[in-house]
Amino acid sequence: MFQQIIALVIILFFISKLIQQKKRQAISQNELTLWLIFWLVAALAVILIKQLDTWLIFLGFSGSGINFLIYLSVLVLFYLLLRLRLRLAKLDANLTELVRQITLNNKK
Repeated sequence: MFQQIIALVIILFFISKLIQQKKRQAISQNELTLWLIFWLVAALAVILIKQLDTWLIFLGFSGSGINFLIYLSVLVLFYLLLRLRLRLAKLDANLTELVRQITLNNKK
């Protein structure tokens, strides 16, 4: 129970920082919504960890709920890393094209 309280306090801290970032216009409304949903789902998972254990046992998994959440978070991080890599590749291609066009226009 003590660990759940600590986790919830940390999540509340992150949510407060998120709201501060929105007030400073450092993030968009879409980003606020995405991260707010993420942290609320994390808080719900912390609160319902015992039910998650029971549900996983019912589905036939041998691991605990916290292990499942860790595996799931690693998968989400790798997915976000892949999306970031793809976005950077697209920006790199766009920048290369822009520099090429500027160079060609300056030669004329």
